[in-house]
Amino acid sequence: MKTRYLTMAIYLLFLMLPLYWLINLSFKSNFEITTSMTLLPIEPTLRNYRYILSRPEWLGGFAFSLSYVVVNTIISIIVALPAAYAFSRYRFLGDKHLFFWLLSNRMAPAAVFALPYFNLYSAVGLFDTFWAIALAHCIFNVPLAVWILEGFMSSVPREIDETAALDGYSWPVFFVRVFVPLIASGIGVAAFFCFMFSWVELLLARTLANSKAISAIMTQAVSASGIDWGLLAAAGVLTIIPGALVIWFVRNYIARGFALGRV
Repeated sequence: MKTRYLTMAIYLLFLMLPLYWLINLSFKSNFEITTSMTLLPIEPTLRNYRYILSRPEWLGGFAFSLSYVVVNTIISIIVALPAAYAFSRYRFLGDKHLFFWLLSNRMAPAAVFALPYFNLYSAVGLFDTFWAIALAHCIFNVPLAVWILEGFMSSVPREIDETAALDGYSWPVFFVRVFVPLIASGIGVAAFFCFMFSWVELLLARTLANSKAISAIMTQAVSASGIDWGLLAAAGVLTIIPGALVIWFVRNYIARGFALGRV
């Protein structure tokens, strides 16, 4: 028993150490970071946070990034729900091959899609907008959401569909009022992963939005005089907050999802 607790404590320490060190650096000056290594800041400062929160370009970068992440999550879930239902309830020619093809899009690196999306969005006038990134991220988030939701839907007995049809429910009414509440845990899990994968993706965000995404704004910490490590650390801490909030709000769904669904 003691060995089990000790192993868990070591694992948690190993897991939390990078996060602690990032927070630790965010309260240090760049001079202190480059001249010494301490577990606690010698002279704690809020300069890095004040700088970020007082600059419109930094705040705009956070708002812009949150915009395309939220829009992408909503689009991915809306598109994935009927698609996952079709894979769960029907058998058709090439269904397994189509399902694997969807997953292969998730496996492909973002660099494969960067140039085609750049040319397409430049031609139709979507370049440098949050819609460009939100739609581009669907290429890997929709397959992921379909894969997760299909596992949840397959665990729902088909008799529920048949009973609803006998009771006179049309398919749209049945799907929204009866079926969707039954897979609420799966929707929460799928939304969480879509949000996180879209939030941490950098290549497409920088390529399709030029300088508006927070990933591009963070490059301002690099200049001819060197790298402002404290500023980068503070920006890193602030970018963790949205993900932490999402985890907090869907924590119950995630727990049930890992127990019941395909995660």
